[in-house]
Amino acid sequence: MDRKAKEKLVAELHDAFNGAGLVVITQQSGMTVGEASDLRAQSRENGVTYKVTKNTLARIALKDTPYQHLDSLFTGPTAIAYSEDPIAAAKTVVGYAKKNEKLQIIGAGMGDKALDVEAVKQLASLPSLDELRGKIIGVLQAPAVKVAGVIQAPASGLARLFSAYAT
Repeated sequence: MDRKAKEKLVAELHDAFNGAGLVVITQQSGMTVGEASDLRAQSRENGVTYKVTKNTLARIALKDTPYQHLDSLFTGPTAIAYSEDPIAAAKTVVGYAKKNEKLQIIGAGMGDKALDVEAVKQLASLPSLDELRGKIIGVLQAPAVKVAGVIQAPASGLARLFSAYAT
């Protein structure tokens, strides 16, 4: 990889770190190309980016970002998963790690907060942003449905009454 390509990669990673809601650092020793491709495909479906990184370049990209405290986790064969929605990255990586023991979660960061493996697993158990939005909409719609039912009840009662007298 030539110098310009490295500089471009560092700039891309730096921008990604600045825009990420969560960065999960993993090690994927022994994963086959097919398994890694499967993980990348699942990640894309969930709005997560999964990249194998060069530790030196990742450390350079971490500087002046909220995630610079993760510097020490970049040892050995590492890869990162990140997304704007913190729950999505955690769910994707934890879900795949349950199915494939070759993927190990090393740690994570949510902004300037460091997370250990257990914290990532707890984060993955929370409902996603889309699920929360759906619940909020359901709560907001429930009173409107009840009001419509109450308003409609007298009219339907009258209709049954007229129907009964008609026969």
